[in-house]
Amino acid sequence: MTKFNFNNSLKKIITLLLIITVNFLLINVLKAEESTSSSVASAANDVSMNLSLTGGQSFGKAVNILLLITALSLAPAAIMLMTSFTRIVIVLSFLRQALSVQNVPSAKIISAIALFMTIFIMQPVWSTAYNDAIKPFNAKEISQEEAMIRAIKPFKNFMLRQTRDESLLLFMEMSEINQVEAATDLPMHIIIPAFIVSELKTAFQMGFLIFLPFLVIDIIVASTLMSLGMMMLPPTMIALPFKLLLFVIIDGWTLMIKSLVLSFN
Repeated sequence: MTKFNFNNSLKKIITLLLIITVNFLLINVLKAEESTSSSVASAANDVSMNLSLTGGQSFGKAVNILLLITALSLAPAAIMLMTSFTRIVIVLSFLRQALSVQNVPSAKIISAIALFMTIFIMQPVWSTAYNDAIKPFNAKEISQEEAMIRAIKPFKNFMLRQTRDESLLLFMEMSEINQVEAATDLPMHIIIPAFIVSELKTAFQMGFLIFLPFLVIDIIVASTLMSLGMMMLPPTMIALPFKLLLFVIIDGWTLMIKSLVLSFN
């Protein structure tokens, strides 16, 4: 069994994001400079500066760079919604509510746990994208367009494995897209929302199963207190130690993490 190297995985992820950002920005800037270099000599004596909204490649390149920067600002949200992060953070939030501990663990800790679990689960996907797209692109073996196609393919395959057919059909019908030969032929604007809906449904199903044993404890404690005439005593306060005891005895954190990881296989 191979040992998971967290430092190498984190390094690959950061390198993947930084290289994509820097390369795309540099390529667009260099192309813009090349397109305008021929006209610099003739315009050197021109003191005024005009900006045309109807033509000119310089303006078009500037708009492309602006759109790219805007897309990069939304990249963290897109990456979280295209990975296992959504399911993990929702399930852990359900677990905290089922235990009746409102602030333990805190929202920041839950987000941190979900983030590092996402890195662990998505490590094969990121490694495939890095090896198939970023490395050949840096070696100038493939073009920018080919690198984008290769980088998106592992994420598309991952999302399709977790997406229900009815979710895909729902967004295909709303987008009025005809039937395709394979799900991999669908565009990303169909796959991503279908994947999000499927993840929400799966997370709520897992949350329901998490609630059941703790709900039984609440019912038993409430019935016992009522039979003893202690109706003024909050059942939640009495049931909390029993919930924590049960969770510790069954090694709940190990079972929870293992179930979440295996649910993506």
